[in-house]
Order: sequence, then C-alpha cells, then structure tokens
Amino acid sequence: MQPFSALAGIFEAHFNRRHFPEQPQNLYDASQYILQIGGKRVRPVALLMANELFCELSSDSFEVATAIELFHNFSLIHDDIMDKAPLRRGLQTVHTKYGEPTALLSGDVMLVAAYEAINRIDQSLLHPVISLFNQTAREVCEGQQMDMDFEQLKEVSLDEYLRMITLKTSVLLGASMQLGAILGGAGLRNQQQLYAFGKNLGIAFQIQDDYLDAYGDPQKFGKQLGGDILANKKTFLMIHTLNAADDSQKKRLEVLKDTNGQEKIEAVLEIFNACNAAGWAATQKEHYFQLAMNHLEETAVLSSRKKELEQLARYLLQRES
Repeated sequence: MQPFSALAGIFEAHFNRRHFPEQPQNLYDASQYILQIGGKRVRPVALLMANELFCELSSDSFEVATAIELFHNFSLIHDDIMDKAPLRRGLQTVHTKYGEPTALLSGDVMLVAAYEAINRIDQSLLHPVISLFNQTAREVCEGQQMDMDFEQLKEVSLDEYLRMITLKTSVLLGASMQLGAILGGAGLRNQQQLYAFGKNLGIAFQIQDDYLDAYGDPQKFGKQLGGDILANKKTFLMIHTLNAADDSQKKRLEVLKDTNGQEKIEAVLEIFNACNAAGWAATQKEHYFQLAMNHLEETAVLSSRKKELEQLARYLLQRES
C-alpha cells in the first residue's frame, strides 16, 4: 500500500485541472479559486488509501475522491460565509474576494460537479456510493446548522458539541474511508470499521483544529488566529473552560462575549490557561485517536497493509496548520 504522500501526489495530478467552464467567468473563476489555493486533500486521499487496502486503485475511486474534494470545498465556501471568515489557507476566502452572492453560487455549482463525478462510476456501484454520499452531505449540513445555533445558546454540553462536530467534520472523513472500502469490494464489517476509524480520527482532528485556532502559529495555521474566540464559538476549549471556571471567570467570559479584537483573544486565552484547557484538549484528542486505532485494528486486513493509515492518523494529529 502506498503512503499518503505518494497517493496525494497521484491524486493532485488527477485533480489539478480546471473543473468548470469559462463562462460566466465570475461564477466559475470563484469555484476554481478555492481549489487552486491548496489544501492537503486529506479526505480524497484517505478514500484512495481505503480503496487500496482491498484492491488496486480504479478509475472509479478517483471519480469519487474528486466528488469528495469538491463537496468538501463547497462546504468550506458556505462555512466561511456563515463564519464571516476573511482567510482560508492564508488567502482571501471566496466571499471576500468575489462577494457573497457569487460565493454562494460557486459553492452550489461545485456540489453539482461532485454529483457529475459520481455519475461517471460503474453503475453497479452507484447505489451504495450515492446513498452514503447523500447521507453524509445531509449530516454535514445538519452539523453546520447546529454550529450556527450554538452561537446563540448560553450553554452547550460536551455531548451536544461532540454531536455537532461529528456531523459537521467527522462523518465526511468516515464516509471517505467507507466509500474507498465499497469501491474496493470490502465486506460490510470492514466498511463499518473503516468508517468508525475515520469518524473518530475526525473528532480528534477537530480537537486539534480547536487547539490550533487558539494556540497555533498564525504563519502556519493559515487562518485568523483566535477566530473562534472572536465569533464566540463553543469549542472544546470553551466548553471545558465554562465547566471548570469559577464564578468570577464565568462572569468575565460573559462580559468578553460582547467585546472584540486582540484584547478579547488574549483575555479569553488567559482564562483558558487558568483552567488548563490545552492540557484537557490533549487528553481528549488522545482518547479519540485510540478509539480510531482500535477500529483500524479490527479491520480484517493484514496489519502490514494498515501501517500507512496509522501513519496518516499520526500525521494529521501532529500538524500545525
């Protein structure tokens, strides 16, 4: 089985092209823009890796991997609009560069392009692939709505937050793994184990993302540092802090919600530090990493063939961007 870096290069060579017509230029240039500003292509390459566990890579696996990457970027465009995020991967977000109406439409046509890619696969595989893809797309939208709803709630429990990030972030990685297994001819149990591997890895990945938003190196992170704090998002760090804080710290956090700027970020980080939010997040990340590894271990494939997926998991959780 090939390592992530090798498959990432192969997928990039396949994916690095214009996916849209030339006209209307503003619409399709906006769609192409987000695809050209990079990204690790984690989800489509994970699909290829799962596929290669069971058989040689097929043209169908590249079509579905393309659909996954198009869908992921569609969701990022809309997510950035809702979050009013100015940066993505260190560059202007689509709505900042092209305006919100064009950004919305550019995301919509990207979703259409994803379905066109799936429609090119062997018809005998179309039903299970489209069923899982549709379920996942719906769940991602549900998770995004929950994320927006949470901004208006005074309290969000850890279980509620876990449900939200599972839908918004983790199910797409889980589905990528299962789709690769489906395309590789894997049995249902192996499909389910790989889905659970990807889902739990996705939760650990989100914990790392929450941590990096607060504590990352802005030169490496590629997004506005402290963006979650400025948006009053209920992240792993904030939920833990609200549970661990004393009354004075809770009152201080309540006051800070109505402020903005770098002073707000620094004040909230001070309370995070007092409540050991970073240490707690590290423990939670390790917990979900171990759950993911348990499901990978239960996948009925030779251990030597699973080493690259283990390496991918470790790489994702050690990242700084």
